[in-house]
Amino acid sequence: MTLSRTLVTAAAAAYAANCGLGISVAARWVDTSNVRWVHHGLYIVTSMTTAAATVVAGATRSPAAIALAPAAVPLFLLQRHGARPLPRHTRDALAAAPCYVAGLALAWR
Repeated sequence: MTLSRTLVTAAAAAYAANCGLGISVAARWVDTSNVRWVHHGLYIVTSMTTAAATVVAGATRSPAAIALAPAAVPLFLLQRHGARPLPRHTRDALAAAPCYVAGLALAWR
């Protein structure tokens, strides 16, 4: 497995884990009021692995880089807008989903 493919997969997994946690908290299935840093930590891991995957995929001329790079915009908006109001936070978070899906598809073809 190439480093590019590994990083794209790691970025998508971090994004999926963060979305899963966010959905669980929003639905009140999980209470993270005492450990909010977990969601923030996953956000940082998602952002860093996405940046690394984009750079490495770009350096290896993988088309996954072009698909994954636009995910930086919603990731930036998430930290800029914050968690409230929740519908905007949800829209910002979900706007990155197509980038991760396309990045995975291109990295694994």
